[in-house]
Amino acid sequence: MDPDFLNAFTQPSTLDRFLTEDVIARGEKRKLIKPTSSNNPKLEELKLFLTEWINRTLKEEHIVVKRLEEDLYDGLVLHHLLENLGSLKLDVDKIALTEKKQRQKLSVILESVAKCLQLEESQLKWSVESILAKDLLSTLHLLVAIAKHFEPTLALPPNVQVETITIENTSRGLKTSNAVENITENKENIEAQSKDDAFDELYNCAPDKLDAVKKALLQFVDQNVGKLGLNVKDIESQFSDGVILLLLIGQLEGYFLNLSNFFLTPASTMEMLHNINLALELLAEGHLLNSPVNSE
Repeated sequence: MDPDFLNAFTQPSTLDRFLTEDVIARGEKRKLIKPTSSNNPKLEELKLFLTEWINRTLKEEHIVVKRLEEDLYDGLVLHHLLENLGSLKLDVDKIALTEKKQRQKLSVILESVAKCLQLEESQLKWSVESILAKDLLSTLHLLVAIAKHFEPTLALPPNVQVETITIENTSRGLKTSNAVENITENKENIEAQSKDDAFDELYNCAPDKLDAVKKALLQFVDQNVGKLGLNVKDIESQFSDGVILLLLIGQLEGYFLNLSNFFLTPASTMEMLHNINLALELLAEGHLLNSPVNSE
């Protein structure tokens, strides 16, 4: 037997479970977080962050999550979370009591997640079976992917890594391999991505096309806020106080912004920042903001 397998577990009972076919069948692979990573402070920080995020999101529905893998395996919390975050209507029962019903429910939920995130099956780091089996690694990958998609401005703890062991039940016995796996992105990569957007690409690679893009955007804005009797001629100066941006969001989303919620004629930098922050909040709530924006 692979000596790494014996070193991966501190409790004999844990080892014994994996020596039986009902835990890992012949030809099956299972990836687990090593016990050496179980007390990783960054991992604990991520688990606490995601738990508090779910509880905050589902507060009005009186749902309280205490242990992620234990409380999400049957699909109930995931069902409420996706309906709340993405206004998704999933054609499944709220409560599934039997394992068969839970598996069917999770299948519908995870299929919907993959569709929303535009992920192929080969890109998924979770499965119905792994979530149903209360696998922490799969549960974390799933929640991080959901959070990044539906709340892109959420400040997930960066640089969370874990040591993993992959166990495969072969005809010659249990075969294992070790690796280090990232659960959240490297902080430097996140900052680089937030700085390097589509307009940076235009500035660097095709500055000759920038004016054409700005002109098209200006026409788009002017066409929509023109219904309010406004005329936009300069994107940089007329967007700096947040007023045009708020009115544009209201026009495009089809709702009325109460004038008491923002400053229609801001007289100070603080009032301008208030407008811009409100606009960014609305964009984030509408899942239209894919990367953090500095309001200043």
